[in-house]
Amino acid sequence: MAGPAGRVDAVLVCGGRWHDFDYARLQLLTELAAHEHVRTRTYENYACLDALAAADLLITYTCAVVPTPEQRSALIDFVARGGRWLALHATNAAIEPLAADRFATPRAFGDLAPVLGSQFLGHPPIAPYRVEFTEPDHPFLHGLTPFEVTDELYLSELHPPLQVLAHTHYTGPSPGFEEGHLTDSAPRPVLYLKNHGQGTVCYFTLGHCRGRYDLQDLGVDDLGVTDRGSWTVPAFRTLLTRCLDWAITPS
Repeated sequence: MAGPAGRVDAVLVCGGRWHDFDYARLQLLTELAAHEHVRTRTYENYACLDALAAADLLITYTCAVVPTPEQRSALIDFVARGGRWLALHATNAAIEPLAADRFATPRAFGDLAPVLGSQFLGHPPIAPYRVEFTEPDHPFLHGLTPFEVTDELYLSELHPPLQVLAHTHYTGPSPGFEEGHLTDSAPRPVLYLKNHGQGTVCYFTLGHCRGRYDLQDLGVDDLGVTDRGSWTVPAFRTLLTRCLDWAITPS
């Protein structure tokens, strides 16, 4: 769907709550800047429908950013017409604080959730975990080996069929969340592809980052530390670059 002279138009939505969106936005724009034929427009939420209608690809890094019904319809249409959507980390998270240490995850994405392929339920405390390869021969994973990250391990309600490329394992509670307390031993997707119409969503759950001042709305003025999570892991960076390369390649 590239335009004249091969130009590719991208929309980046990066914003929300409880993460260092300035850091994530800078990392993503730096990656995109390596591709001179890509022009990117940036937003903090989904109030970008005119730009989305003209876009070839969509990249989202959000948390607790829930699109309106009109925006949901536009996102679904974008994928259906052949758009590529790289959805990162907490894009699928609708989170409502019930107290400073208690959170609900309502089904606020409606008919968009089956297009995304998942909706966030909860996560255990941040700790190291191993990312395994479900499809080790997939081009995204070529030359890589399973790796360890310290990140939020996302537990989600899934909407198959999904082409899961990488996964991890976790059985247990999600302290502080109303849901996400899992007793089964099914693999937990970390990276997957989800087709819809003529387009595809690539969902990559890694990428947590948080600055010192990102929890002030929860009563924590200064965390005292900066958390860069998976962004410091070379294998994550390689996978992210490959996902971005996929997104900017005309379908």
